[in-house]
Amino acid sequence: MIEGHGDDLHRYGGRVRVNFSTNIPQHADHSGLLSHLARCGAVVSNYPEPAPRSVERLLAAGHGIGEENVMVTNGATEAIYLLAHAYEGGKSAVIVPTFREYQDACRVFSHSVRFISSLEHVGGGLDMVWLCNPNNPTGRVYDRDCLLDVVDAFPSTLFVVDQAYAGYSVKKVLGVEDVLERGNVVMLHSLTKRFFVPGLRIGYAVGEASVLGRMRRLAMPWSVNALAIEAARYLLAHSDGYRIDAPRLHSEAMRMAGAFSDMGMEVGLTDCNFVLVRLRDKTARELKEWLVERHGLLIRDASNFEGLSAAHFRVAAQLREENDMLINALKEWIVL
Repeated sequence: MIEGHGDDLHRYGGRVRVNFSTNIPQHADHSGLLSHLARCGAVVSNYPEPAPRSVERLLAAGHGIGEENVMVTNGATEAIYLLAHAYEGGKSAVIVPTFREYQDACRVFSHSVRFISSLEHVGGGLDMVWLCNPNNPTGRVYDRDCLLDVVDAFPSTLFVVDQAYAGYSVKKVLGVEDVLERGNVVMLHSLTKRFFVPGLRIGYAVGEASVLGRMRRLAMPWSVNALAIEAARYLLAHSDGYRIDAPRLHSEAMRMAGAFSDMGMEVGLTDCNFVLVRLRDKTARELKEWLVERHGLLIRDASNFEGLSAAHFRVAAQLREENDMLINALKEWIVL
């Protein structure tokens, strides 16, 4: 794992007023969840399920698929490392820039890793292709038909499609039916992102039973703790209370992007709630530290994404008035 890989709010000791570095909205009402966890706090006195089968059953029923086609993990990140381990020593391609854990997991398990810039560069001879949809940090969503055409063109290659941010997309992403009609796709999901609970590490994989079976054989027992299991049960039963307003968040991300572009910054297109930006003549690290010290605003320095530069940063839309705080702070920054 790379240090500084994601949200590093913990480094700033309460100085951050608004956190734009996480891709998750910051104002969810978790009062019901916290009350539930308080009521079932006694679970910490006992071991959890060795594997979180109760949550897998709920997810399988919700998706209308077999339990053998769902595997719950300690965040989607555990699934990434289990997949890399299951195909240890393989040949992988990673479509970049993207989430750093794919390449890190592959290197831990001795994959040869090739970086490619688009689906068009997927070729033969690969064991695995790793991609994020919507992609972190760009926010772009792959055209569903184009993606499935490539998947079908290489039936002996396993495509790992990380859809952690699917709920934030304004474009159609893959569905579980697309995965289970094929034996060469594993889809990753994140309850962390879906329910705005990054402190509770819980995610899951959907795929063909034999592929998930390879992962299960390598999984550590009790990797998902008892409180995370209880939280997942509660959240899945109360999903209506955790609706994602994807159109509003996307509209705000685009509004921010337009303001940044007007300031002379290079801004990428996005299909979800976050946007990638490139400064013209200063570094993201300088901007990040200045924003925290001067305004209590935290952005994501994106320089450690493969293929990006020291000038790149990423921000996610929050409340409109908070987004205006960032826009105004950047107007102040560019004239320094």
